[in-house]
Amino acid sequence: MTEFQTQIQAATRIVQTVYGLSVEWQPIPGEVEVVQACIGGREELPIYLTQSGEQTLCICYLWHDDEIEPSRRTELLEAMLDLNIPMPLSAFARVEGYFVVFGALARQSRPEDLAQELAALSENALEALEAFADYLKQ
Repeated sequence: MTEFQTQIQAATRIVQTVYGLSVEWQPIPGEVEVVQACIGGREELPIYLTQSGEQTLCICYLWHDDEIEPSRRTELLEAMLDLNIPMPLSAFARVEGYFVVFGALARQSRPEDLAQELAALSENALEALEAFADYLKQ
């Protein structure tokens, strides 16, 4: 088990204990170490964690570009910009055509900090889907 996976396991115990959320995680095979974390009841919004340089990145995919109602695209983008600052510990971005919500912390962050990031990012992803549902194709 890598140091990163050990940190994630410790964070998982904290998420379960402090935030009352169940978490299942699994490594994703590939050249870069990536771990997928699924929060119980939110399996459709897995969080992908990886380390890059001095950061730990946490990303949750929300929807693909082609799922946006074309006539409401500009309105959606403006709403996302408006929500970016009041959304604690997370921000919006686009990765290869997918809209995501993400957070980053120092690579050496404590498991408690990673646990807080996981819980906040999962909650923010849910809130983003609710807030922006009207902008997506039905």
